[in-house]
Amino acid sequence: MDETMKEILELARKKMRESGEYDREAFRQYIKESIDYYLEKGRLTEEDNLDLIQEQLMELLNDIEDREADE
Repeated sequence: MDETMKEILELARKKMRESGEYDREAFRQYIKESIDYYLEKGRLTEEDNLDLIQEQLMELLNDIEDREADE
């Protein structure tokens, strides 16, 4: 996972913790919001495979749920 994807994931996790929502749809929304944020900041472009980034991050949901439960 590259650095930008890690940062997107951390931002999405932060949003999850702040909202207290840990379901799949909430996580999908936080990933999308985080990707949009990085698009605005110029860290990502429309030329990046944004759908693939979102899919790869969504695959990490089970691991994230486990980590959040431990914290």
